[in-house]
Amino acid sequence: MTPMTGTTIVAVRCKGQVAMAGDGQVTLGETIVKHSARKIRRLYNGKVLAGFAGSVADALALFQRFEEKLEEFRGDLKRAAVELARDWRTDRILRRLEALMIVADLDNLLLLTGAGEVIEPDEDERGGVLAIGSGGPYAAAAAKALLKFTDLDAPTIAREALKIAASLCVYTNEHIILETLP
Repeated sequence: MTPMTGTTIVAVRCKGQVAMAGDGQVTLGETIVKHSARKIRRLYNGKVLAGFAGSVADALALFQRFEEKLEEFRGDLKRAAVELARDWRTDRILRRLEALMIVADLDNLLLLTGAGEVIEPDEDERGGVLAIGSGGPYAAAAAKALLKFTDLDAPTIAREALKIAASLCVYTNEHIILETLP
């Protein structure tokens, strides 16, 4: 997987909740051109969260395809994710898209890649974490520590993990968009 620059998305699942947070920074090369981009979407009547890192046009194309798959498979997140990943890997045009996605519902947290991978994070009794983008490793480490050593809820962990990532990654800012389920 090629690391994506220009964004950070983190998703946390714990205590019966799912929270996904994304920063708002958009960069062109070394220049910040926008501070408040929305990189997280609610799909399938608000029951699914999806966040992306990578090219905006590519991500929008993937959101549309993924929503079509969710409709086709009546909200079955795992099935829709596997089918999208298969299409993404095998389709001549989709194969060129440069993005990563995290998708989640109350039961699943998944990372989708253009290589056809659908990855579920390791989870324990406290929950699970996924993060992508240039600040993803920082956000993942922070979220895992907060999940393990505090009693914070999923939205608070996601927000604080993204703030920590923003303090370390020049491609991540503190204009945070946060979505939660339920």
